[in-house]
Amino acid sequence: MLASLETPVPLVDLDRLEANLGRMASHADTLGLALRPHVKTHKTPWIAGEQLGRGAVGVTCATTAEAEVMAEVTGDILFAHPPVHPGKLARLLALPEVVSPMVGLDSEEAVRLLAAGARERGREVGVLVELDLGMRRVGAQNPQDAVRLARRIEGESHLRYAGVMFYPGHIKGPVSEQGPALERLRNDLGGVLHALDREGLPAGIVSGGSTPTAGRTGEVEGMTEMRPGTYVYNDRITVATGSCSRDDCALTVLATVVSTAVPGQAVVDAGTKALGREPFGDLAGFGELLDRPEVVVRAMSEEHGMLDLSETAWRPEVGEQVRIIPNHVCIVVHLNDLCVGVRGDRVERSWEVAARGRKFEVWGRMAFAQAGMSTGASSRVKRGI
Repeated sequence: MLASLETPVPLVDLDRLEANLGRMASHADTLGLALRPHVKTHKTPWIAGEQLGRGAVGVTCATTAEAEVMAEVTGDILFAHPPVHPGKLARLLALPEVVSPMVGLDSEEAVRLLAAGARERGREVGVLVELDLGMRRVGAQNPQDAVRLARRIEGESHLRYAGVMFYPGHIKGPVSEQGPALERLRNDLGGVLHALDREGLPAGIVSGGSTPTAGRTGEVEGMTEMRPGTYVYNDRITVATGSCSRDDCALTVLATVVSTAVPGQAVVDAGTKALGREPFGDLAGFGELLDRPEVVVRAMSEEHGMLDLSETAWRPEVGEQVRIIPNHVCIVVHLNDLCVGVRGDRVERSWEVAARGRKFEVWGRMAFAQAGMSTGASSRVKRGI
């Protein structure tokens, strides 16, 4: 049945997906932590529903499109990206009333904007103080900044100080080598929590974690919930860090060999627009074949992927199909409109990547109108920018 699918197309091994979902839910339960998975990897209400059905307390989102789509399945949504732009803030505050949104912020200006919007809409928004515990991307830089921000949040009538959050995305190395970095993170987090307690601002929620650090999350004292995302599908990066085994990779890209004209390589119809372009550490290439790990995607253009055949005796024929494990699965999902679920070689179901893109058509029309441009142009924008 796979031969009937037009390629390139993402295939999801449903048995592996279900095992991944169950394993992380069980792990969180064993640790006594709430599970609030990030939906950036799968971007679909169906899988979010499967996570919630296995005990997840809610979901984490990074885009307004994700939040709007996930409102179909849960009212517990953490928006893990500062909603500073007025259009983004308006969309967040326009979520259905059954949603109790929570937002991570790291500046007083972001608090001011959110508070003003919440007052105008007449709804309460929970706020987590975002901490920088080594990622160097966003977050309060020290305990004093965290205390000051928490106190500011508590002083706003329509905001509810709910706790703190952090993302240990800087810890990407092998699981066995994460100890020193996790120790520094644990100490820094402890310092912030102690400072908040001392000032009468205890953190009810302490939210953190990632897929690469999930296995050692129990070493970070004080956490109340974890937010892994990639674990649902996994990829070459999570395998390389030891966060999973190769057999846990649930998503592959089905591609077709379109040329064998150049000696030593085969060309497939999956390039950067199907696989993304993200190298990682010492990993060779941008993907590898599911059943022939020695064959990697050596190079790509937009619609062509060059398979390196130098380490294999396999010589594919034009028209032959292959399945590619990508380097970074989150990017791959974002590049595709549809995923196909399979058991073995049997297609069982398919689903739209419903939260793909920015989906700004409504707000886009407003922006075009304010700029004095025709709304006809914006009405053709459906998926992104």
